[in-house]
Amino acid sequence: MTAQPSLSRRAAAELVGTAGLLVVVIGSGLKAAELSRDTGVALIANSFASAIGLGLIITIFGPLSGAHLNPVVTLTSWWSRRTGGAGLGGREALVYAAAQSAGAIAGALVAEVMFGRTPGTFATQVRDGGHLLIGEVVATAGLVLLIQGLGRTGRPQLIPPAVAAYIAAAIWFTSSGSFANPAGTIGRSFSDSFTGIAPESLPGFVGAQLVGGILGLALAALLYGTGTGTGSGTRSGTGSGSSSRSRFGGRFGRSVKPASVDGASPAKAAYETVG
Repeated sequence: MTAQPSLSRRAAAELVGTAGLLVVVIGSGLKAAELSRDTGVALIANSFASAIGLGLIITIFGPLSGAHLNPVVTLTSWWSRRTGGAGLGGREALVYAAAQSAGAIAGALVAEVMFGRTPGTFATQVRDGGHLLIGEVVATAGLVLLIQGLGRTGRPQLIPPAVAAYIAAAIWFTSSGSFANPAGTIGRSFSDSFTGIAPESLPGFVGAQLVGGILGLALAALLYGTGTGTGSGTRSGTGSGSSSRSRFGGRFGRSVKPASVDGASPAKAAYETVG
């Protein structure tokens, strides 16, 4: 692949990819609850399926849009461009975020229909309390730091499995269950299941995720410096674009020159995501 995909194609990839992610997260949760009354067993199944699904979705949609699947990752890409790196422009970031949010809602509705449930029923599981918000800050900051760190140290080929593994672990080690994705959080409010979140809990969770994204960027700058890797959009970047050295070079042993570096070229593909 040598041509820059159009914004409409990239937006479609973000919409379908995020929808697929929500189908996996909610669908596996519904199936797990259906098969076991033990919450711990159900959570093991849900986290395992979510991690596998996320890794596959990154692999499939990364070459088209970068597989952000998450407005926080999209915002880090936009910020990188604002600070002199290669990343998404403001209009592109807005289109990505809108596509991700629409895809998340669509995915939640599909999962509900697939399991014979009434679509459009809002979640009733209230998730409030400062400890849960701290959990979301930690989960999102860790996700951003992971993506940025691997990109800035020249190991972008590890990002798909690393992100999948991180999300599986964070579901367990954070108090909030690691939503770590504003679009995914909105989508999960459309499922009254154990993976859902009541609409009234959305502002706190989304706000905490944005704070976590900022913290993740700050930690990446502190640990790895600025002007290199993911956050700055240089050759090894994963969060905001890259130069003409393709990330597929590290993955498949060949180089591909993209037509442009506006934040979603083939060089940027596959490793810019969030769960």
